[in-house]
Amino acid sequence: MLAGPLRVPPALCQHGSVISIDTPRLVLRRWRDDDIAPMTAINADPQVMRWIGDGSTRDEQRTRAGITACEHEWDTKGFGLFAVEVRATSGLAGFTGLSVPDFLPEVMPAVEIGWRLGRQFWGQGIATEAARAALRFGLVHCELERIVSIAQVGNSASERIMAKLGMRLERETVDPTCGRLVRVHEITRADYVSAGQLASPVPERWQAWRSPGSAWPTWPQPAGLAGSLRPAPTS
Repeated sequence: MLAGPLRVPPALCQHGSVISIDTPRLVLRRWRDDDIAPMTAINADPQVMRWIGDGSTRDEQRTRAGITACEHEWDTKGFGLFAVEVRATSGLAGFTGLSVPDFLPEVMPAVEIGWRLGRQFWGQGIATEAARAALRFGLVHCELERIVSIAQVGNSASERIMAKLGMRLERETVDPTCGRLVRVHEITRADYVSAGQLASPVPERWQAWRSPGSAWPTWPQPAGLAGSLRPAPTS
């Protein structure tokens, strides 16, 4: 059953309002110009791109355009893809976060959670750690009723992450943009709550900040959310 209209609190959509999430090993944040080069290297790796669309790699121009589109989604929808930074090195590992899967019209309206990491970051639980924080952001702070995740058939690594997130298989279909078989997994906010994840301690620190002249976001602090949602210091 498809979700109804997306519900995003108005405060999330204020221009300039952004979120940063610190997990034990990572920082999920908005994109910067110096992310373009490392993200281009990730997108140029055929093994990374094997299960993305038709498997084609992407050059700097397409990577830059993709990052620009991510930032536009943050500014217009109040959610988007986070750049994932490794706290120990301050290096870019890739991305995780939320987007609208309009490439697959049959699941719309929907919001998708996804991830893409450089190969050197595979097999360390980084994608799962980042995706858990992004999922919580979508279901708790954005109050989305349902989030999907889409993986091409054969991408067992991504499907294992979906299982760890508590998602279940909803359908198998064909991606019309490339003709490849995909599996759509989903989790509802009700599933998330009933599984006890809403009240589970989370080792995350949430930060909200603003552009000059914009209002502070006013998200509620849900019961059971460890850490704080607070303004970051201004410079």
